[in-house]
Amino acid sequence: MGHPTRKLDLTGQRYGKLVVLAPAANIGSRTAWHCRCDCGRETVVKTYHLRSGHTISCGCVHCAGIEARLTYVDGTCVEMIRAKTVRRSNTSGVPGVDWVASKGLWRAAICFKGKRHYLGSYGKFEDAVKARRRAEEELHGKFLREFDERAV
Repeated sequence: MGHPTRKLDLTGQRYGKLVVLAPAANIGSRTAWHCRCDCGRETVVKTYHLRSGHTISCGCVHCAGIEARLTYVDGTCVEMIRAKTVRRSNTSGVPGVDWVASKGLWRAAICFKGKRHYLGSYGKFEDAVKARRRAEEELHGKFLREFDERAV
């Protein structure tokens, strides 16, 4: 019989400019930690990103000559939601909408707070886009309004 797994306690440990303050709510199925950066800002980071060296600050550290100052709340990047960036690999031109050739349908999905939400499959591209836009307003729109209210 195997040994019971013990959860790592990273409290008080330093990773780059981050000091782990306490456990945070999981991001999806991943364990996360509430951290304070040397610059004073606080952020939530997944265990793997801390231990692998992927995340070493709140975003205030220069990365490849570009200041990477991103704001994460509950595992969601505020700037990415605002930008509505379309990935290079996207073939539809609409974030979260892709063609599933094996089914002959357009699929709509949205990621929010570390979870992917499938919004359905549609025969018409326009219907998939409508589903995605509706989910953006319901999830991202509400999230951004609440974030902006807190920032004031």
